[in-house]
Amino acid sequence: MAYFDNASTTFPKPEVVYEFMDKFYRSSGVNVGRGRYSLEETAGSIVNSTRQGLKGLFHAPAKNIIFTPTATIALNMIIQGILSDKIKNIYISPFEHNAVTRILHNYETRGLIHISILSVDDKCNYLYDVIRNQFNDTPPDLVIVSHASNVFGLVSPVEEIFKIAKGYDAITVVDMSQTAGLIDCNIGLATFDFAVFAGHKTLYGPTGISGFVMNPEIHLKPVLFGGTGYDSANQDMPNSVPEKYEMGTLNISGIAGLNAAIKWIQEIGISNIKKTEDDNRIKLLNLLSKYEYITPVGIYEDKEYVGIVSCLLDGISSDSAGSLFSEQKVSVRTGLQCAPSAHKFLGTFPAGTVRFSVSYFTSDDDFYELEKVLDYIDENI
Repeated sequence: MAYFDNASTTFPKPEVVYEFMDKFYRSSGVNVGRGRYSLEETAGSIVNSTRQGLKGLFHAPAKNIIFTPTATIALNMIIQGILSDKIKNIYISPFEHNAVTRILHNYETRGLIHISILSVDDKCNYLYDVIRNQFNDTPPDLVIVSHASNVFGLVSPVEEIFKIAKGYDAITVVDMSQTAGLIDCNIGLATFDFAVFAGHKTLYGPTGISGFVMNPEIHLKPVLFGGTGYDSANQDMPNSVPEKYEMGTLNISGIAGLNAAIKWIQEIGISNIKKTEDDNRIKLLNLLSKYEYITPVGIYEDKEYVGIVSCLLDGISSDSAGSLFSEQKVSVRTGLQCAPSAHKFLGTFPAGTVRFSVSYFTSDDDFYELEKVLDYIDENI
């Protein structure tokens, strides 16, 4: 099957990820922090090595790395851990995933917070002067921005937005689910308080391992509780980090896979991975442009994108298109992609789009199979 759903999870992974996970789990697949024997120490060293690798990748040596099963859980832990009587005014981009908006909606419907949308014009330019006026009228307590839209791939200027937000002492959160390991971003800067990563996407690791980078100077109350293998007599969560936020058994085999993926990224180079994905995105756009019945959406000049392209197909609903592509053995994502706000901005709500997403590993064979399906649709609609 030709795979064009890399925004959901990159596939395939680097071969070293498969090999190292298998080797690690066969030789050292035990728990961490629950004993003082050699196998546990080997597993623990892999976990610590992966934390250090992520700190290096994100240029954040002084910040903490917290592992979670998913980016959604990471966002829940951050947002719900931050919200308090002092955190009322929340600003988000128009392109946030439901992993952000559903959490905030829950609090807003109870009258606990007020949500505002950062001003963006119809060409996807963030209007900095207008945003400053927004902040002057209603000072921000928390600003959350998706680094790249999972619907149409637009990269947001998070450093500039957060620089403005920090002028108002706001806490900042960037969702890097679509960019970690792909776009070189200096999370070590003081303008970044939290950065969420999804191990199975542009980090090219396995599913089930994600997490966040955390400013150690911010008090984040725990919202999940349980055993840590540490300070077990205490019925409060330990104050030490990461134990305070990593309850239960970590996905250690997933961390091992992420460890191998980080080393692969460092060997290939982020800029080279991004260039290959950019080339594949241009190849995708050129192919789609051959067909009059296909209309890409959210394409603006002089903007940076990751390898995601959303389209409308004349005479074919997104749901029908999904079945059609699947029958022809091409994987795409259809509908709202869990980001209805982005579709409302694009004018594609509620039907959604057909989303094609490429990766470093998208091959000529993938494009050949996609072209056959597009020709088939062209001949039969």
